[in-house]
Amino acid sequence: MVCHSAIVISPQHVVSLPISFSTSLESKTLMATEYPASHHQEVIFGNRVYLNHIAVLLVFACTLLCFHTASAEEGSPAGVAPTASTPLVLAHYMPWYTAKPASDHWGWHWTMNHFDPEKQSDGKREIASKYYPLIGPYDSGDPNVLEYHLLLMKLAGIDGVIVDWYGLTNFNDYAILHRNTTRLLQQCERLKMKFVICYEDQTIPALVTGNRIAAVDRVSHAATEIKWLNKYWFQSPSYVRLHGKPVLLSFGHTGLTSDEWTECITKLEFPIAYFSQDLRRKGAIGGFGWPSPNAGMQQVDRFLVESAKWPNSIPAAFPRFDDVYLEAGVSKGYPQLADGDGATLQTTLTKAIQSKASIIQIATWNDWGEGTQIEPSHEHQNRDLRLIQKWCRKDLPKNEAMRTAELKLPGQILKLRQGKVQTPPQLDQAVLELAAGNFEQASVLLKAMQE
Repeated sequence: MVCHSAIVISPQHVVSLPISFSTSLESKTLMATEYPASHHQEVIFGNRVYLNHIAVLLVFACTLLCFHTASAEEGSPAGVAPTASTPLVLAHYMPWYTAKPASDHWGWHWTMNHFDPEKQSDGKREIASKYYPLIGPYDSGDPNVLEYHLLLMKLAGIDGVIVDWYGLTNFNDYAILHRNTTRLLQQCERLKMKFVICYEDQTIPALVTGNRIAAVDRVSHAATEIKWLNKYWFQSPSYVRLHGKPVLLSFGHTGLTSDEWTECITKLEFPIAYFSQDLRRKGAIGGFGWPSPNAGMQQVDRFLVESAKWPNSIPAAFPRFDDVYLEAGVSKGYPQLADGDGATLQTTLTKAIQSKASIIQIATWNDWGEGTQIEPSHEHQNRDLRLIQKWCRKDLPKNEAMRTAELKLPGQILKLRQGKVQTPPQLDQAVLELAAGNFEQASVLLKAMQE
């Protein structure tokens, strides 16, 4: 995801979850019968950011002049984030993967209309990525996979997720993405992880083109969706607040204009902590960083210098950029940002932490198409999580063998759950013990089930 990966316009914490909240979430999830009959995806080239990279840089310079003298806000994240000395670390999460057998087809993000996951070589399916998930290609609507992901994050010292959200409209695959996001947020509550929404407002031009909304309703549509977020998800105890306001990001610069975002915010009856990408728009309290293969590592330093002038910022740490667009025939692809045997992640994470920001974003947890994932892979195993652990986990075991054993437990739990309609209550208890940091208790429960 240079800007979250290639882009889709058409198909695209520890007690059991309170029933009342679960019901409210599910009641606002579009039912399966409302999903589009066709899940085939249509793609517009240019990932979110790159589409207008040069234009963004020009806007960036102008915007900085407008905000150079802005005064800084006081305070620290209320009730969620600690002080800047102990920032929240959130992983950017893509909910857009569709895979068999959880679904009846393989989605675009695994195929890009070129690769065929039904074909296998050396035990691996053919997928749209230069890397291969340690658990194989998965479905983002699978609660067992979501649990696995969040447990790995917790063990790495990651506090939660910033998740792509395509809104509420039943158009293309947006309903499926909303369903997947709902399931992810339910798991966040259950495992006491934090979450933030990154609004994909590029959906708005697509809705206009698709005759789902009128062009004059662009702003009101966005405001209506944010009001829905405030009524439901912003009220969750897991939702991140900064200075007492719910945090909301918007991705890219191909959706609402800066002026439209300002108008949108004025239509809200409640305050939000709004962050725009790369630059600070009018109405935003800051901006968030993102990998830029065209600008390279210079973009990291540029963002840190400019964002130091803003009241708030969310710097990004990332491991690499290595997309598969050329091989898939999607585009000519983008320049590679080398992994450097972990050096890129080490460098960007160090700089992000040293910035003293209250929130840090890791880009990304699972954008396999752009190769920015830190999720365990066959190529890197748990290397990236182990690196993050050293910086971010406060209760990291000193024993190397114990650290290694801990990171294997989520995978063991996933295997015990897969293919079973119902699992023993001991497994649920093991999950809660692990999420609470009780490694030994979780290990004993899992060992007993495996014997």
